[in-house]
Amino acid sequence: MAAHAPSTVPDTAPVSGARLVVEALEREGVRTVFGYPGGAIMPLYDALTGSGLRHILVRHEQAAALAADAYGRVTGEPGVCIATSGPGATNLVTGIANAYMDSVPMVAITGQVATSLIGTDAFQEVDIFGITLPIVKHSFVIRSTAEIPQVFAQAFELARSGRPGPVLIDLPKDMGVGAAVPNPVSVERFAHPEADPQLIAAANALIAEARAPVLYFGGGIAIARAERALRDFAARTGMPSVATLKGLGGIPTDHPDFLGMLGMHGMRAANMAIDKCDLLICVGARFDDRATGKLDTFAPGATVIHIDGDPAEIGKLRRAAVGISGDISKILDALDARPAHSEHWAALCRRQKAMWAMSYDAPGSGIYAPALLKDLSEAAGDDAVFTCDVGQHQMWVAQHCRFSRPQAHLTSAGLGTMGYGVPAGIGALIADPDATVITISGDGSIMMNVQELATLRRYRLPLKIVLIDNSQLGMVRQWQELFFEENFSEIDLSDNPDFADLAQAFGIEAFTIDHRDEVPAAIERLLATNGPILCHVRIDPRANVWPLVPPNSSNVQMLEKAK
Repeated sequence: MAAHAPSTVPDTAPVSGARLVVEALEREGVRTVFGYPGGAIMPLYDALTGSGLRHILVRHEQAAALAADAYGRVTGEPGVCIATSGPGATNLVTGIANAYMDSVPMVAITGQVATSLIGTDAFQEVDIFGITLPIVKHSFVIRSTAEIPQVFAQAFELARSGRPGPVLIDLPKDMGVGAAVPNPVSVERFAHPEADPQLIAAANALIAEARAPVLYFGGGIAIARAERALRDFAARTGMPSVATLKGLGGIPTDHPDFLGMLGMHGMRAANMAIDKCDLLICVGARFDDRATGKLDTFAPGATVIHIDGDPAEIGKLRRAAVGISGDISKILDALDARPAHSEHWAALCRRQKAMWAMSYDAPGSGIYAPALLKDLSEAAGDDAVFTCDVGQHQMWVAQHCRFSRPQAHLTSAGLGTMGYGVPAGIGALIADPDATVITISGDGSIMMNVQELATLRRYRLPLKIVLIDNSQLGMVRQWQELFFEENFSEIDLSDNPDFADLAQAFGIEAFTIDHRDEVPAAIERLLATNGPILCHVRIDPRANVWPLVPPNSSNVQMLEKAK
């Protein structure tokens, strides 16, 4: 049941709104914020000076939101980003949408023109409240300085509770300048309802009868911090498992019964197991189109058990015989039945995994990106965190890197945001300074937020960037090759700068490789360097990601690389 937090008694002396914001952030345990100053938000920046908050000055507001997103994924607590009104606020929108699509806790604070000017088309006025309505859990516009502590307490509770997500607080300039005695704070805390015992019993009965069960899990595992319960359930039942892009690492990717990522660029063993299973246990996943392919052909013979922290996901896209919402760990712990006759099925899935395993002996002397990424992830070890941009390299990372926990794989899954990788690397390093953080980017993605190399340099953040360069928008080119009769429209990036020279101009150590025999030394250099470093990797422009499920097709209709 929900409960109310104890009320706080305000001080009797008036306090400025900007100071109340700083105090509210400190009460929530915030230590770091990401932002960029400007006119309407200037009172808050004045109050930051001398506070206990560390401010990371990014070079574009989008990077502030994306860094806050990564911070939220690593810590489980809301990342905080700050921008001024007008273009500052609108530059946050992509990062806010990214957090919304991937259910990441975030609090975005935007400056706004003074309340007397709202609605007058004042300089740098935009309705950021209205603009972001579809991509936030909730929005606030501060109308009274005295309400600031209450609004911030509510915002953080909303951002982190239930299905997490971004919350926007719009702060008019006069609300930050003005002083007031703050109102008492009382916040309703969210708690998952207990799962229905009858539903638990029904799920246990289905598990006991299954002959070909598959565990299908997604990003909800990381959100709920339910890795231990998921692994215990998988070990107890002995059933094979598959993951979505966001689910990778929920079960270590090198576990014998883990078949790999499913879906459009999933492993053949994973997609085939889903196609033949008789029971599909979906945990913390939402039957997204990239995972299911043509939905009416997905797991066609399976009875579905759907478990999720968000009741709205149950039955949204696929009818479940048993749907259970609530605390994922408690639900999985209560599922104590074991399939009585599934040993042959599990053995078959293991054999198929071995039979269809990826090959890394590509011909020629050029660099084979999947092999490089596999070797890099193995050398980096369990403590590494990979942040990934969007494109072919994103799928290669998902297919070939080893992950032992979901917080080690930060990627823009729902929105597919190019330019995510470097800001996310910044956020991950701020969240976990002792981690080895590696950004995998492409020559298209890196240019979206390349200015953040200056942020790396300023704060001496030891981000290791692997830039896979095929001189084009690789994923778009692959689709044009396969589905648009090789009409290669606007994908040529051959006029990009020399990326090693560019990084060095920012003060970042950098080097270039283009032959396979250079890879071992490059990996050693990357991992041994204490500061930020960029490895520019030139690859074959014709390289494609395989397998690939064509649009509007069943996941078993995978296109493979020609022999």
